[in-house]
Amino acid sequence: MAGSLFDAWVEIYEAMIDWPKRLEHEGPFYRRLFHQVRVRRALDVACGTGRHAGLFHSWGLEVEGADVSPAMIQRARERFGQDDRLRWVVRGFDESIRPPQPLDAIICVGNSLALAPDRATMAEALRQWVAALRPGGVVVVHVLNLWQLAEGACRWQKHRRAELDGVDVFIHKGVHRCGDRGFVEVLVVPLDDPGAAKSQSQVFWGVEADQLEKSLVAAGAARVECFGGYQGQAYRRLESSDLVVVAVKEQANS
Repeated sequence: MAGSLFDAWVEIYEAMIDWPKRLEHEGPFYRRLFHQVRVRRALDVACGTGRHAGLFHSWGLEVEGADVSPAMIQRARERFGQDDRLRWVVRGFDESIRPPQPLDAIICVGNSLALAPDRATMAEALRQWVAALRPGGVVVVHVLNLWQLAEGACRWQKHRRAELDGVDVFIHKGVHRCGDRGFVEVLVVPLDDPGAAKSQSQVFWGVEADQLEKSLVAAGAARVECFGGYQGQAYRRLESSDLVVVAVKEQANS
């Protein structure tokens, strides 16, 4: 969750997401892909509180989770522990990746790449990810498809009741678009004191599928596929809620 408003809002980030439901939805996609690619070593970039990395480790993989937020990494360590096959590091998009051995898979999901500070950093991150892979390894990027949103009013997506620090609250999360930028809005309202509501806003980039593909091919990807979700549905720029990009690094003899 690199560079996001959730840096200081770990509890809210956790409360907003139904993790069992999400991982049940996305898990089969990764199972199939990792089996096809024969993944043994994986990196989760902008891993947040480590839910995907923890899932992959439970499958017997060697995994590293990296995030720019020390608070997120601390929560990941507390939840999943750390050993020689599961490591957690504080690292941003603008910092080098130097794995001791080439990786089999790198993922960056949950719209995290769109939170990069600028498009140059985004492109450099893609280049580094492909470089860190073994030939035939895979990069998976998932971002919100900003282009299916009309410009203007906020589209409220989630409304969840939670207990934060002993206080009963409602958490509201929405997104809206202005040109090629999107904005995530989070509103936290205490049930017993609505006047004490707190809000934060986080800007993110609109990411074009064709630009991602060009950057990945330039970095050394031999094949890039774009989907509209984790079920493998076709990506439609003005309709799909999500963009999931799968890039396979060229083989050494290709």
